[in-house]
Amino acid sequence: MRSTRIAAAVAGAVMLVGSLSACNDDGGKASGGGSSSGGSSDTAGGKQDPAQNPVDALKAAQEATSGKKTAKIDGSTTTTTTNGQVKQSTKGGLDWTQGMQMNVENTMTGGGSPGKPIKAIYTKDAVYMNMGAAMPGASSKPWMKYSYATLSKQLGGSGTLFQDVLQNANPSQPIELLIASGTAKAVGKEAVNGVQATHYTGTVTMDQLSGKVSKSVRDLVQKQLAKGGAKSEQLDVWIDADNLLVKKVEKLGGKQPSSSTALFSDYGTKVDVAPPPASQTTTAPGA
Repeated sequence: MRSTRIAAAVAGAVMLVGSLSACNDDGGKASGGGSSSGGSSDTAGGKQDPAQNPVDALKAAQEATSGKKTAKIDGSTTTTTTNGQVKQSTKGGLDWTQGMQMNVENTMTGGGSPGKPIKAIYTKDAVYMNMGAAMPGASSKPWMKYSYATLSKQLGGSGTLFQDVLQNANPSQPIELLIASGTAKAVGKEAVNGVQATHYTGTVTMDQLSGKVSKSVRDLVQKQLAKGGAKSEQLDVWIDADNLLVKKVEKLGGKQPSSSTALFSDYGTKVDVAPPPASQTTTAPGA
């Protein structure tokens, strides 16, 4: 049970960053409803009219956000289960220069979780967690290494599930998903962390993920949606004047409703994603 809970916590942080479209097979070239600027001279640095052309404005934001390669995240996901609410918070740095890597703190409360922040470094092939006193029987080495292959299998996916997702996950993915939904519309301007941002909203269904994510990821997401009785997701994003994503909110209904909110800031700043020293690391059993 503990290993499954750890796998779920690791996956939760990844999905908070990249939404359900975290594994894109078409190189980030999303298609969706709405008009395109075609021969227009607008670029990612240009200004779109979100009310007239939400898809074009979102495409510019997707390109600009993806191109920054690093950012900071502060977010959480709350899920209502038969045993009450479970909340996972994630805060720290993201680096998607070569696939998504992270240096964050994950905190889980409810459902028997310890409720203490756990440092986690996500590298290309494994996640290192500084369990500290949160893990009974921990060795004198503070860091525990979990391979993505093992964690993927614990979640019921293929051995490459985590690598598939991390390869393309970054803050631009929720924007891409909203474009692909064909339902994106501009709501208006709102203040986010003291800056003005344009709010966009839309609804995403599983049918709209076809061809946008790998089969292993799509099957896993479908299983999770079916488990909670949800058929669609409400997705909202906020884009600032620099065409960068500054906020994302996702809501799932059904028997196990969940809601996640993530704030993004400090794009382009350096993030340390080096793994801890081997002398301070123990490999988890079966990993």
